[in-house]
Amino acid sequence: MTVQGQKIVDLVMLDASYGGDAFGRLEDGRPVFVPFVFPGERVRVAIVVDHKDFCRGKLLEVLTPSPHRVQPRCPHFGSCGGCHYQHVPYDQQLALKQKIVQDQFKRIGKFTQVPVKEMQPSPLEWNYRNTMQFHLSPNGAPGFRDIHGAEVVEIRECHLPVEAIQQVWSNFEIETDLGIKRLFIRAGSDEEVLVGLEGEGDQVPDLALDLPLSVHFLGRDRDVLLAGDAYSLFNVKGVEFKVSPRSFFQVNLLQAEAMVNFVLANGNFHASSTVLDLYCGVGLFSAFLAPMVHDVVAVELSESACADFSDNLNAFDNVSLYIGAVEKVLPELQLRSDIVLVDPPRAGLARLVVDAITASEPQQIIYVSCDPATLARDCRRFTERGYKIDTVQPFDLFPQTYHIETICLLERI
Repeated sequence: MTVQGQKIVDLVMLDASYGGDAFGRLEDGRPVFVPFVFPGERVRVAIVVDHKDFCRGKLLEVLTPSPHRVQPRCPHFGSCGGCHYQHVPYDQQLALKQKIVQDQFKRIGKFTQVPVKEMQPSPLEWNYRNTMQFHLSPNGAPGFRDIHGAEVVEIRECHLPVEAIQQVWSNFEIETDLGIKRLFIRAGSDEEVLVGLEGEGDQVPDLALDLPLSVHFLGRDRDVLLAGDAYSLFNVKGVEFKVSPRSFFQVNLLQAEAMVNFVLANGNFHASSTVLDLYCGVGLFSAFLAPMVHDVVAVELSESACADFSDNLNAFDNVSLYIGAVEKVLPELQLRSDIVLVDPPRAGLARLVVDAITASEPQQIIYVSCDPATLARDCRRFTERGYKIDTVQPFDLFPQTYHIETICLLERI
């Protein structure tokens, strides 16, 4: 059936895929990926992208809902692209994500058997994010990109940020002629709120505050502190971390602690160990490893994160920090290491980095990943260079969304 130029089809959703969609198949065998549906449901969709190998569909109607489907909490669910699984009970979100990790290792990594453990659940299913980034609508109202990333959906409520952010984000009204394109809000462990106004240029806007906030203007070529403190403070396992506005830090603080605990419990750390901490950020892992090992050698590209790292690790004499891209710095170091910990961005590790890591001959590699697809690809490369997968532990840092954090332990054969 075709309506207004769009092909309309009824499909049974066969399984979930990484990225938040589920998929069914057309009569010709092509998969159709559809958001906001549940595996097993029979749905009516409009084909909005039609390629020779796959299609994408827009949900029109759930014809036969899953008995497990639940009512989404947020009225924006289905138009806002921030959440993907509010219609899925939390225990099934966990099972679904674990299976996705397994599928990525099988499909992309070409592994027949992978020791993927059960997903480590988040203690908080809602109101867990300590950092939010809002796009601004043409009216200057905060919102999120829609599911296709094309438009900004103005939002009246959101159930993901922590309470301190909840109290301030909806009060912002940004004049449209100020050149502000995004609104960044972060709440530290002390619940002090820091706001970043991300500008298209370097013209600093006038500011009128009715709330006690720290505010930064984050311009194209310069940053200006407009009010309050220069950074946020986060406490993990009794260790305090300074985090500047442009520095990354895990948005789910309780799960960040769970990940640190996992690394400390499963890493083969000794007093004589040399540890490489690559993509070290502000030092989340290095801060706990430095008291346990002989040397920590860290590498990070972000100048902001490096400045924070130096402050957060200034008490240790056995820590070295190199500023630069890992793929450039690591081959030049020509170090021997006992353990390598990597926490790369979504794109994973370049082949050059995999080569340089294996050249350092670590006995253990601890891979912290935010993308199971690139993790599976890189693990295949490591196994081709003399390593075997010991454990794959996924963590749910992002309930209600498709995002997955995973720690993989690899051992040298």
